[in-house]
Amino acid sequence: MKRLGNPLISISAPLLILLAITGFLHREGADKTQAIPAFVVGSGLVLTGTVRRFRRRRMLLLEIKKDMNEHNF
Repeated sequence: MKRLGNPLISISAPLLILLAITGFLHREGADKTQAIPAFVVGSGLVLTGTVRRFRRRRMLLLEIKKDMNEHNF
């Protein structure tokens, strides 16, 4: 299994979302909109990582199935 390079980078997107939520809850009126970009960027990073991981695992499964079919014939 691949070892994580820098755990701080791995946790930065969820922390950015948490910071955006905290900033949104503590601000009043029109100042709340300043927290929206941080929330969108953090959510985008988490979503991108999830999609990338899903695709990588699917491709690995397809390669394993392909290799097993070649050995069976």
